[in-house]
Amino acid sequence: MKRVLPLLMVLASPLAAHDLVTGDLHIIHPSIPDPLPTAKSAAGYITIANDGDTPEELIGVRSDFAASTTLHHTIFEDGIAKMRPLIGIMIPPGDTINLEPGGMHVMFMGLTSTADEGDMIPATLIFRKAGEIAVEFMVDPADGVDHSKMDHAKN
Repeated sequence: MKRVLPLLMVLASPLAAHDLVTGDLHIIHPSIPDPLPTAKSAAGYITIANDGDTPEELIGVRSDFAASTTLHHTIFEDGIAKMRPLIGIMIPPGDTINLEPGGMHVMFMGLTSTADEGDMIPATLIFRKAGEIAVEFMVDPADGVDHSKMDHAKN
C-alpha cells in the first residue's frame, strides 16, 4: 500500500511512457541528470516495484555508456557525502525501491561518451531471478550535482 501514492503520481505524469513492466517487475523512469560535457561519471536513478509474491534482487547494471557501471549508496560522514558500492538491492514482494539522489543509485564511472538532455542511454538491469532486462536511461535536466567530485572508495 505504501507505494500506491508515488506510483499513481508517476503514472499520472508524462513519464509513464518511459515505464516498463516485465514479469512481476515494474521499472519506472530510469534517468540520468544531464552530466557536464567534461564529466567522468554520472548517477542513474530508477524506481522498481516488485508486484510478485517472492523477493527479487537487483545485482548489477551494465551499459556501454561507461567503463564501469555499479550500484552505490550515498552515506554522509561529518557532513561529507561519500559513495559506497552495493553488492545488491533487495526488493521485497509487494514493495517498491527508489534509487534516488542522496540514497541508493547507479554509478556510471568512466563515461565513454557525452550525453545531452533528452538522450536515451541503453543499459541492462541484472536481477537475481528475473535475469537481464534491457532499459533506457533518459537524460533529464541537470540537478546541479557533479558526482565525479565525490568519494567513491570501496570501503
